[in-house]
Parts: sequence; structure tokens; C-alpha cells
Amino acid sequence: MKAIVYDKYGAPDEVLELREIDKPAVSDDEVLVRVRAASANPYDWHMFRGLPYPMRMMTGLRKPKSRTVLGSDMAGQVEAVGKNVSQFRPGDEVYAEVGSGGFAEYVSVSEDSLALKPANLSFEQSAAVPMAAETALQGVRDKGNAQSGQKVLVNGASGGVGTFAVQIAKHFGAEVTGVCSTRNVDLVRSIGADHVVDYTQEDFMQGDQRFDLILDAVGNHSISEYRRVMTPRGTYGAFGGGGGRWLGPARSRQLYEASLVVFGHGDDNLPPGTKRCSCRTVQSSPSSLQRSRPPLLSPFSQGVQGSAGRWWPAVSSRSSVR
Repeated sequence: MKAIVYDKYGAPDEVLELREIDKPAVSDDEVLVRVRAASANPYDWHMFRGLPYPMRMMTGLRKPKSRTVLGSDMAGQVEAVGKNVSQFRPGDEVYAEVGSGGFAEYVSVSEDSLALKPANLSFEQSAAVPMAAETALQGVRDKGNAQSGQKVLVNGASGGVGTFAVQIAKHFGAEVTGVCSTRNVDLVRSIGADHVVDYTQEDFMQGDQRFDLILDAVGNHSISEYRRVMTPRGTYGAFGGGGGRWLGPARSRQLYEASLVVFGHGDDNLPPGTKRCSCRTVQSSPSSLQRSRPPLLSPFSQGVQGSAGRWWPAVSSRSSVR
């Protein structure tokens, strides 16, 4: 089968190759999926770049420990199942976060990592869900505890996590303000944001609005700046947004793009009215979203969906992760 692979770290044009490799074997508890669509995440960029550097302690210091097939999220059709698999059968339309292996014609996935594709979503839309959606779910529900009637700000509302954060916050009944560039104003408004701030035209930091929950995918303001636009018991959550070669996208708190750092009420070791906690999404999957309470897949049946800005054929995968 054909797959996009890398066996060294570097720029996509230098390390990503379209190769013919063996179709993956399927163990008793696994499902072989014929990939119909895969999404490109910042996570993938970090993996083949080998950045931030501390992650190489797990993946290989000078080069990857083994040849790796790129692609963390995918959607497709079940081709075959192991003898212990009971939830799926050939022909089922499914999606999953696989960690690696999605940029290939076939991928072998554990049964527990799979979920049936929502009927109202295409393969392309479904492939854009797993990692971004669970990161957003942690920020909005698990750490942000968004409630009906609260005011939520999403800085970076047009990105992968941001688009889900807007929709999930709306699903929980919040009044949502999305911050984005001029070209994405219509997109953010179309996914349900009550208010859209074009950061090229205005600065939400200068307004009178105060927010119960701020979710930040950009990292272009300090915590003290954010506190000026938060309610006294407000919560701040950060995912992604810079950090460099050593600390990575989650500042000093975590190493992976899916990391989440949350500042909320009540810790004496931080500025008054602030407490700190953190969580990291590791090998999230649509099945875990389905098991969440309320199920994250419930909003999908009501219109929540992933947003992809561009599509590429498999042979152009280098372009999708530049």
C-alpha cells in the first residue's frame, strides 16, 4: 500500500516521502480500516519535526526510533476485523485518532479507539474531529465547566480546536465571542458565535465585556492581561500557541499540542482569585468522545462539525503540514 512516511526529523520537503509499504497486520483485538480521509494536525508537524526537543526522549533523539507513517486522525471503512472484535464489521464507516498511520491507504486500529462515523458528517469532516474536538471538550466542559448563560471567549476561533470550542460552548448554552482574522469572520459566525471580533480591526482587551471562560489557542497575551477581561471567578484555558523548540506549544506546562493549562479560582500560590491545574490529551479517540457525558457526539447530530480550510490529495500531503 502507499503511505506518507518519515525516518528522520526535518522540514516536510526533506523528510516526508510517499512510499510503498506492507499493509498492516491485524491482531485479534484490532480493526483494519481502509482510509478515506485523514486530517493534518499541529501534532503531526511536531512529530516529523521532532519538536519540542524533550519529546525526542520518547520518539528518538537524533532520528525516529523506527520508520513512522504520518497522520494522527482519520476516517474510513472497515476492511477486516480480528477474531475478538465484536463492535464492528466489514463495511462499517468509522473514524479514530490513531496517533500515527493515518496518511496511508490502510491502518490497523484497536477496537476501543474506533467509533462509528456520524451519519450526517462526511469522511473529510469526521477525520477533522478526534484530536481537536477532545482538546476543545477538555477546555470547555472538563476544565472550563461552561454553563448556560456564561460568557465564553475563544481566541483563535477559526482554528481546529477553536472551531470546536465555539460549537461545544454553544451546545452547553454559553454566549460565545470568537476572535479571528478578517477572512475568517464569516466562518466563525456561521458555526454559531454570538459575537465575532476581527483582531485586525479591534482589540477585545480594550472592551468592557468580561468573560467567565477564556480559551486561548494563540498565546498573544499574558495571563495578567487576560485577567483584566475576566470575571472575578473566571477561568482561563490555553492550548497550543507558540513556546519554541524546548517548551513547545503549551508554554512551560506540557510538551504536546493537545495540552491544556487552566487557571481558575482559588489557589493562594498564584495571583488572588487564581488556581492552576493541567491536563494532557493522550491518544484521545472518538469512542471516548462517544462515552463522555453528555456524549460529545450528541452535538454532532445537532449540527456540530469540523471545519477544514483546504483539501489535498494524498500525494500532496507535504503541503498540508508545511
